[in-house]
Parts: sequence; C-alpha cells; structure tokens
Amino acid sequence: MVEAVIRTEKLSRVFDKVRAVDGLDLEVPAGIVFGFLGPNGAGKTTTIRLLLGLLEPSEGRATVLGFDTRHQAGGVREKAGALLEHHGLYERLSAEDNLAFYARVWRMTASARRDRIRELLEPLGLWDRRSEAIGRWSRGMKQKLAVARALLHRPSLLFLDEPTAGLDPVAAATLRDDLGTLVSREGVTVFLTTHNLVEAERLCHRVAVIKQGRLVAVGHPDELKARSATRAEIVGRGFTDAMLALLRNQPGVARADLRNGRIVLELGESSETSPLVRLIVQAGGAVEEVRKDKGSLEDVFLTLMEEER
Repeated sequence: MVEAVIRTEKLSRVFDKVRAVDGLDLEVPAGIVFGFLGPNGAGKTTTIRLLLGLLEPSEGRATVLGFDTRHQAGGVREKAGALLEHHGLYERLSAEDNLAFYARVWRMTASARRDRIRELLEPLGLWDRRSEAIGRWSRGMKQKLAVARALLHRPSLLFLDEPTAGLDPVAAATLRDDLGTLVSREGVTVFLTTHNLVEAERLCHRVAVIKQGRLVAVGHPDELKARSATRAEIVGRGFTDAMLALLRNQPGVARADLRNGRIVLELGESSETSPLVRLIVQAGGAVEEVRKDKGSLEDVFLTLMEEER
C-alpha cells in the first residue's frame, strides 16, 4: 500500500459564519502530482494554509509527512516546500543571489549551495542568466525561479498554489513542461491547485474537486472523464436552430448545442452518430468532420459544478 503523505479527517475551517473548508476527507499518496481543483472561493488556498499549519482547523485534523498540522507545524514547513500567492523573491538581487540567500537560511554549506543552485537553474534554462538582477525578468522567468526557490532544500512535498496564474499561454506551457521535468527528477510529491484544467489533465496523476469547501469528486483524470457523457463534435456548414431541435428529440441525445459554428452533442452510452449525421444532411446541413470521444476534464469539472449548484 502506498504511503499517504497528506491525510485529512473531517478537516474544517470557519471564518465568522463561512465554512471555507467543510469536512474534508482526503489522502494524497507519495510520489504523485495531486491536483486540487475548484472555482474561486472554493477553499483551495485555505486548505493549503491548513496543511502547512499556517491556520488552525476549526474542526477535524490533518497530518502532513507524518506531522500533525495543529501541534507540529514546524516539522511540516521544514520538510515541505511551498509557492503560494507571492513568489518570495528579491527583485534587486540576481537569480543566483536570491537562491544563495535562501540556501543560507536552510544552512547549506557553500559548496552545497553552488551545486544545488546550478542543479536547479540549468534544467529551467536560467543558469546562463544567473548573474542578472531579476527585476526586469518576465513574470514567467520569475515564476520558474520561485519554483527553484521552493525546491532548494530538497523537500519531499511541494505545495504549488496556481503557479501558472497570470502567465501568457507560451510561458504557462513552458513552466508546465519544466515542472514535469523537475518533479520527475526530484522525486517530490506535489500538491497543485490550478484553474487550468488542461494543465491538471497533463500533469496530475490524481485530482480532487471541491466546491464551497466540500469534496465532490476524487480520482485519476481518466476515471473522472469516464463518468462523463460521450461527446460528439460535428464540423460543417448550414447548421440551424431547427436542426438542433430535431437532434434534441432523438433517442440517446442528452444535449445538442451550437458552439463556434459546430454542433456539439452529449450522447448516451451506446448512441451512434451515423443516424444523427444523416438527419443533419437530410435537413440541409453539410457535414465535413465528426469527432467522437469522452468529455475532457474541463467538461467533467463544469458538470460537477452544475450538479452541485
């Protein structure tokens, strides 16, 4: 049985009359990237602060790396790394000096500091720019350096709170790839919150979805996607509202919408698309391409949010 590095039992946190985290039961196995997903205000950041011992639970308990977060928070923070809302960097210092400062905080020797800084900066593509003051760096480069800072002391668990938020698509994709490389090489367990569901689907071995502080689903992304309806996307021309009405009345069609000029269908388990394509053609539509698959993690997420509402 794989050891759980995080375990919560009925973990709750109340602010005034708001239950930001509500009876959370969760286990995070060692050695994986664990995605913690939810809309704004769902309780993701509050959960991380509870797990780091920065907040005390109102009810329930949590253990992280074997430490009780209420009574042994110092042990958690010594063995874990974290990148939360603020990157924690000094913009007047160079990249190398930033990491050297934190390495001294962690009481690393001079030779260990030099080796570890190079070990982290090279795979991130930052080694050749280590002597530059980071104040003029792009947000994406600063965020890479912040990830290196969080990994500096070789933690066995890394908390990342929306690490690609605010980055342009290219910078986000680059950081995502670099994260995958570093996590694999370092052998660290990652607890990741993100709004980017493509990112979660690509990086995470297991995900949990919360809404209003409560856990609504947990599993491998493929397991969650298997719960969703089969989706068909029909590309073509001449699609009309009357055509959609016809499709909605067909057996096995749960939903039919027009999105960006394409017909998107949600189908039952055994529904076939060929009769539906024939119906579209008979109604005057021109079909160029049909794609059929299970919904994405984003589709599952949106469905869960609608069900909870």
